[in-house]
Amino acid sequence: MALLIASEDGITANRVCEELGIIFRQLSRWRDEFSLKGDDAFKRNKQTSNNELTQLKKELAKVKKERDFLKDAVVLFAKESG
Repeated sequence: MALLIASEDGITANRVCEELGIIFRQLSRWRDEFSLKGDDAFKRNKQTSNNELTQLKKELAKVKKERDFLKDAVVLFAKESG
């Protein structure tokens, strides 16, 4: 994404770095890696992100079940004490 933005007309690499909070050297490394490997340059990062997203979705589903269980428990206890 940063490389795409930096390649737009009128957008400087320094501006991209400033807006994204990265150092110029990092953007340069990404640019060099992309020029060497093309679309395969960041394939591993995409796979890692997809794995992380899958894990987070599973964790969210678990937390939602726990939340719903606790909501039901609160209702049950409220009825018993009332």
